[in-house]
Amino acid sequence: MRRKVAALAALVLLATSAGCTSLFGPGQLSDDQLNEEATYDWDRNATVTIDIHTDNYTAVYRFENRSSRELQVYGHDTLGLERPLDVHALRYRYPNGTVIAPEDSEAFSVSQGREQLTVSFPQANGSLAYTVPKNGKTVTTPAFVDGASYEVIVPPKTDVAVPLLGKVRPGGYTAEEVDGRVHVRWDEVTANTISVRYYLDRDLLIFGGLTGVLTVAGVIGAAYYLLQIKELERRREEVGLDVDGDEGP
Repeated sequence: MRRKVAALAALVLLATSAGCTSLFGPGQLSDDQLNEEATYDWDRNATVTIDIHTDNYTAVYRFENRSSRELQVYGHDTLGLERPLDVHALRYRYPNGTVIAPEDSEAFSVSQGREQLTVSFPQANGSLAYTVPKNGKTVTTPAFVDGASYEVIVPPKTDVAVPLLGKVRPGGYTAEEVDGRVHVRWDEVTANTISVRYYLDRDLLIFGGLTGVLTVAGVIGAAYYLLQIKELERRREEVGLDVDGDEGP
């Protein structure tokens, strides 16, 4: 029994130290992290624009006719549990175009709980932006603004068109290449989550080459199989096994 308890305690400690759970609370975001330098495209048409880069993605929210001055944001850890989003370079843009960081206004602040991050900004209308680190070629985020239009821009020289390599959820989207980058758009998102998995153009070439090799290998294998059957039939004829039973002595 003691060994089981010790093993469980070691597992919890390992998971916590690796950032896999928020059992003892998430690490607090620093002021330096929130006030990092960043450049955002504030003039997109969608309510929410997610611009994917190699090591991170940026999110820009345009708020109009909104009553709340807060937005709750969160992600999911490896166990599927909600955790506060690892936000960097937080910015708010007033309707007149003035951009501020949290250090510029007491009304622009962050409150971090165990599962969510609450961002408070100076006015209900305006735009909010932040940067989130990422790994891999998939970006998945909860749809924090229900019923809004969304746009996801994948990195240059990437695509989402081939189903086995790319995947976009939810459905009902359009994809168009603009200035060398694919833009995935939804007019209205009512799903809880949006997810985009993209691939490099060279991945498609590798995939096509591998498919060609497998196809050729399949054709060669089928041809070899047919030749083996014909060879067996020939041997049966040679030893007199292929004889019609209706023939007389």
